[in-house]
Amino acid sequence: MTEVPSPQLRISDRERESALHALGEHMSAGRIDIDEFGERSARITAAKTRGELSELFADLPVPHPVFGGATAAPEPAAAAPMPVPQPAASGEVAARQPEWSPGQRVVAALIPLVWIAAIALIATGTAGWPVIFAPIALTAVGRALWGKGFEHHDHHRHDRHRERREEFRAMRDEHRRQRRLDR
Repeated sequence: MTEVPSPQLRISDRERESALHALGEHMSAGRIDIDEFGERSARITAAKTRGELSELFADLPVPHPVFGGATAAPEPAAAAPMPVPQPAASGEVAARQPEWSPGQRVVAALIPLVWIAAIALIATGTAGWPVIFAPIALTAVGRALWGKGFEHHDHHRHDRHRERREEFRAMRDEHRRQRRLDR
């Protein structure tokens, strides 16, 4: 290790953090194991002078702690963040998100409240266990009325299904014709 300027000078918290960061780099590189990392990091937090801190890095290559207000060694460039997909147009988002009727909104707001109230009543002993049937019934009614994947304004769902079924039939018929011709 290079000679430490003024080894008797006391170190700051920033220099301790720099040393802990450098020690973490050495552990991630496999130069020290987790036990040695624990021992050295305890000694880093207890160190008072630059000399005590530099002794902990005498047998390790760079990176070392940075002294004297200099910034720590530059960290490796992080991978570019993945872009968040954005909808093409605001109308597209509105088309995918169905409008809820007032009844749906009321039931959607009441279901979690009724569940919480029922659990609280049972937990405090105010009401007996049959109270749990109230949120179960409300959930069942809401699901029966609107069902899983219910879309209020999806009038063309059946049409799209019919068109797709016709496309598959056409593909099947074409495949059968090709097989007859190949014979």
